[in-house]
Amino acid sequence: MSDKILLKARQVLKQYPGTRALDCVDFNTYEGKVNVLIGENGAGKSTLMKICAGVEQATSGKFYINDQLVSLKNTKEAQAHGIGIIYQELNLFPELNVAQNIFMAKEEMKNGMLNNKYHHLEATKIMNKLEHAIDSNTLVKNLRVGQQQIVEIAKTMIQDNLKILIMDEPTSSLSNSEVEILFRLIDELKSQGISIIYISHRLEEIMKIGDYVTVLRDGKVIEEEKVQSIDVPWIVRKMVGKGTKQTYIDHDKIIGDIIFETHDLSLGKLGGGYLVDHVNLNVKAGEVLGLYGLMGAGRTELIESIMGLHPEVDGAISINGKKIIPRNNKQQIANGLGHIPEDRQGEGLIQTMSIEKNITLSILEKLYRWLRIDTKKEKDYVKNIVSKLYIKVGDHKNSIMSLSGGNQQKVVIGKWMLTKPKVLFMDEPTRGIDVGAKEDVFKIMNELSKEGIGIIFVGSDLKEVISVSDRIIVMSNGAVTGTFSNNEVTEQLLVDSSYAGH
Repeated sequence: MSDKILLKARQVLKQYPGTRALDCVDFNTYEGKVNVLIGENGAGKSTLMKICAGVEQATSGKFYINDQLVSLKNTKEAQAHGIGIIYQELNLFPELNVAQNIFMAKEEMKNGMLNNKYHHLEATKIMNKLEHAIDSNTLVKNLRVGQQQIVEIAKTMIQDNLKILIMDEPTSSLSNSEVEILFRLIDELKSQGISIIYISHRLEEIMKIGDYVTVLRDGKVIEEEKVQSIDVPWIVRKMVGKGTKQTYIDHDKIIGDIIFETHDLSLGKLGGGYLVDHVNLNVKAGEVLGLYGLMGAGRTELIESIMGLHPEVDGAISINGKKIIPRNNKQQIANGLGHIPEDRQGEGLIQTMSIEKNITLSILEKLYRWLRIDTKKEKDYVKNIVSKLYIKVGDHKNSIMSLSGGNQQKVVIGKWMLTKPKVLFMDEPTRGIDVGAKEDVFKIMNELSKEGIGIIFVGSDLKEVISVSDRIIVMSNGAVTGTFSNNEVTEQLLVDSSYAGH
């Protein structure tokens, strides 16, 4: 007797400007089973799950629960149908305590007031069930990331009608012992007939707890299979596909001497271990060094440490042979380092300012004349950057938020170009931008590298990383697990290295 399908997604399409995130996807969720959804970064996994949870809406497509057509237009509708979600990115209120976070939007009332006594008692029961004796009065901001993830899981456990629980990378911040606790919870939920949709990059987890696996690639379902019928190489083959190399970078350009190095750079984490684990790497003048790894690999933390954003870091860096201990951001900018952050809007731009002010923010000291900004000089700088980076803009004085995501990203790049960096760190510079804007970003990278700037490019798309990098370093669990030249690298090698140490 075959297993019962509880949730069916049929012909689900999700179209964003310039890109199709999901392309006519059919997805099955089997009752009381762990339904694994796997694929490369950007394959469409989280998008599909957000649609199932009512966080986003599909452009078209239908959903059925127990063969009944259902609407999932918002989170309230999804929850009414018994769908809960544990998000990939923590969705907590740091200034509120554990109990308040667990019962957010599901508060119990007594005599017209919040029943906080009940909230704290129930929160304590749930945390004890999850084997975490955390005081329910503790502010979430005072918890380490793994504990915050446990609170995120606890939020779903108060949903009375839970039928389907989506877990999007739930173990990315958990210790091994915490992962085992989560797996015990999953077994208990399965025994109650609850279906789990489980997204993870950790292949050994999939083989351990999965019942069914569905592989997504480029927004399409490649295959569905029972986990007992497959192995890890099968998953990797289906994820990667064959594909062809697409080249954006001129790999015949002249690459100079080493201009930047790290020396045993390490950043510890609360509870032991390392976010950045004794990393040694170098980049040469005119070289594009790709940095690949899965979520939690430590790539962003490495760049932040280099840029002086974690003054507690151990180890050192060298710029043109001069050894430096990275202690603050201003120092590193003065030393010739530029940083395009992963969070473009939160860290790369000031949303209340104009396009021109965002571009020239990095060189204000160059624009001052007699205690005033030289507006003619400012205009010249802005005009040059807009022209050089193909930024589509009407009036430079317009709000930065009037630009598309791709043009906003070019503004961030332009801002750093004005500082004349020796080395430019680009953390996921193509995330959330359309295909045309991506090509522009790659052209810009090519031109900057030809000018002798060393570029460290953090990317999650295998094809992009391979096509734009002269050399690629892979990280896993904070450590370097592979180094490859462009002419020897394959997607398979990168995938294998990214799982090393997991």
